[in-house]
Amino acid sequence: MELRHLQHFVAVAEDQHFTRAAERLLVSQSGLSASIRALERELQTPLFVRTTRRVTLTPAGRALLVEAERILAQVRTAHEAVAAVQGVLRGRLALGSEQCIAGVHVAGLLAAFRHRHPDVEICLRQAGSGVLADDVAAGRLDLAFAVRTQADSDRLRSVPLTSEPMTLLCHSSHRLAAAGAAITPEELGGEVFVDFQPDWGPRRTTDTVFAAAGVRRTVALEVNDVHTLLDLVGENLGIAVVPRHFAHKRAWLAALPVKGTGEAVYETVALLPPRQATSPAARALMALLETTGGQAGTHGTR
Repeated sequence: MELRHLQHFVAVAEDQHFTRAAERLLVSQSGLSASIRALERELQTPLFVRTTRRVTLTPAGRALLVEAERILAQVRTAHEAVAAVQGVLRGRLALGSEQCIAGVHVAGLLAAFRHRHPDVEICLRQAGSGVLADDVAAGRLDLAFAVRTQADSDRLRSVPLTSEPMTLLCHSSHRLAAAGAAITPEELGGEVFVDFQPDWGPRRTTDTVFAAAGVRRTVALEVNDVHTLLDLVGENLGIAVVPRHFAHKRAWLAALPVKGTGEAVYETVALLPPRQATSPAARALMALLETTGGQAGTHGTR
């Protein structure tokens, strides 16, 4: 099995199209098709279901994709490790992060990293914590800044960034704004909520808090952007339970503590693969993070 066959296979799996994958790889479509057929002959099973519009993975193809991504990530790490020994950090840094993650100023950290290591290509992906953890485990990302869950801790290394309680945000004219004191989950059971998609760290945290209290809630407005969530709350279309630092983005919204969430309910971490699989670029970024305390750059955490 040749590495180029695995590279071609992963590209077709990602693009779900032979022509687009061939264009991205800068190879002929006939050459790409021959590479995939050679891989299928070696494994003695079809890897794709081919139609006139797109290709999809067979069960065997899905199983191979997980291993192929891991193998290619390990090969990349090996190349980068040799370059690092020679005194030059090269290759690629693939970082994932949730939006407005607490404990690290991502843009400033990446700017400082680029200044120190100009030969490293930086790639950034924003997504929910669950997707980011899967991508780190599969080798698609070198590391990710996300929200800790026990499931992630069982398969990945985690380095704590910060922790904070959850806060209720509502419009200043909302009935809850006059409370002026901490609110219990039980008092919020009948409210309309604005929240993120289920995979996001703040949503996972809020769901856990309400489940522990035995309170069902209605998330009528589901978004994938922090500022859209704040805009909807600002128009009095619903309330939101979010990490405390979100309140600083809309200082005119009413912000109230939520009882029972404690000081460490929302915990952000850097998720990394096992030490032997951590890329030199990821190690360099974590070293920079440690020396700067997460606040590299000219602006504070957003």
